[in-house]
Amino acid sequence: MEKHRIYSMSVASVYPHYVAKAEKKGRSKAEVDEILCWLTGHSPESLAGVLADRTSFEDFFAQAPRLNPARSAITGVVCGVRVEEIEDPLMREIRYLDKLIDELAKGKAMAKILRQ
Repeated sequence: MEKHRIYSMSVASVYPHYVAKAEKKGRSKAEVDEILCWLTGHSPESLAGVLADRTSFEDFFAQAPRLNPARSAITGVVCGVRVEEIEDPLMREIRYLDKLIDELAKGKAMAKILRQ
């Protein structure tokens, strides 16, 4: 089976779109970074390194320091698909991230976004 093209895309190529989506709705780059760090266990410094190295989404999630166990509580629809029903583990991780960014842009409180 052929891999989806997003797997080989760099996180750094999509990151500005995440930030722009958040900022357009009055949220901040720092909040986007907080979401990425919460989801993957990266520190702000290691996240900056991943972005600078142009790490692919596949490697970003495979090499994440500690994927947050609370991420399984992320449910809902993103891109017309329920995230909890996505079978491909890597695509599910990517869609978890998309869902969190959507929630940020919709004005949800950070504590709710981070499932606290």
